[in-house]
Amino acid sequence: MFKEFMGLPAHVLVVHAVVVFVPLLALVAIAYVALPRFRPRIDWALVLLAVTAPATAWVAVQSGEELNDLFTARGIQGPIVDQIAEHSRYGALTFRYVLALAVAAIVLLVVTSGHPRAPKTPPWVIRVLSVVVVALAVVSLIYVSLTGHTGAEAVWGNTL
Repeated sequence: MFKEFMGLPAHVLVVHAVVVFVPLLALVAIAYVALPRFRPRIDWALVLLAVTAPATAWVAVQSGEELNDLFTARGIQGPIVDQIAEHSRYGALTFRYVLALAVAAIVLLVVTSGHPRAPKTPPWVIRVLSVVVVALAVVSLIYVSLTGHTGAEAVWGNTL
């Protein structure tokens, strides 16, 4: 399913969505924390990105595993194998951090929504959740950058 799309490896197409949606999720989540008066205007974007960013990261991991299996079947050897392994580790961590960010951001959105069915939460919980969201946003940005960098190094490192 994640092997190819229109004759190209799906991974090289999907990673572009990850590079867009993960930073957008991180920035919108930080804005949600830092700009409480704008929360009603950006809550829809936060929800949309909290679903989209982890989904694209998951598809990128799955398509990357398919591509790695193809490389293994073709007998690729040498330093590129270590580079791909490092890239894969970063990709898996990126997915985990982005998923955690999405969950934390949605929980923060629910407890700060003011909706009558939302649980009443002590202010300290909202502060702790806010710190967690910002920290996960920063970590997600770092790991999406590391993943992209190691992938680009594996592909382009010896080319130019």
